[in-house]
Amino acid sequence: MFTRSSMQIWVGLGNPGAQYAMHRHNVGFMAVDAIAEVHGFSPPKRAFQGWAQEGRIGSEKILLLKPATFMNESGRAAGEAMRFYKLAPGDVTAFYDELDLAPFKVKVRVGGGTAGHNGIRSLDAHLGNEFRRVRIGIGHPGHKDRVTGHVLGNFAKAEIEPLSDLLGAIAAEAEWLAKGDDARFMNDVALRLQQFP
Repeated sequence: MFTRSSMQIWVGLGNPGAQYAMHRHNVGFMAVDAIAEVHGFSPPKRAFQGWAQEGRIGSEKILLLKPATFMNESGRAAGEAMRFYKLAPGDVTAFYDELDLAPFKVKVRVGGGTAGHNGIRSLDAHLGNEFRRVRIGIGHPGHKDRVTGHVLGNFAKAEIEPLSDLLGAIAAEAEWLAKGDDARFMNDVALRLQQFP
């Protein structure tokens, strides 16, 4: 458990624009949208080079942020918000797609490498390394030549239902993340997903 400031910033990574909305690369946007909906956050407003929504999860005050900078510059938006609220990297959580995790698996950790993810590389550059990462598995297409098409492709029809279940589970268990109990969050998301056939 780590000590908490007065506020946390949860950044969903993705690309702005309707044409990207269902891309696997945009699952971070989808996660913060689901959290905002389930927990009754304020409507999105333009701020910090993106769209920001305020709300509470349990007793914790959270700012949800979707950078409008495109993926490769996500850190500019997150860094601006972090400095505005005088927070530390440990108060920031990033939600993003992870090739090296099986589809619809979720892992949380603080720090670590970028695994070639340009959004995370940008956050590292603007925030430093010690922010929390909620890695949402999209699976690897099997060959590195197919990675770009996979990441920047839409979720397949057969994936929509498990995707919806996953986003619902992340939103439903977000209170554990807010409290800093990452292990309980991962465990309860996994348990919730086991209920689906």
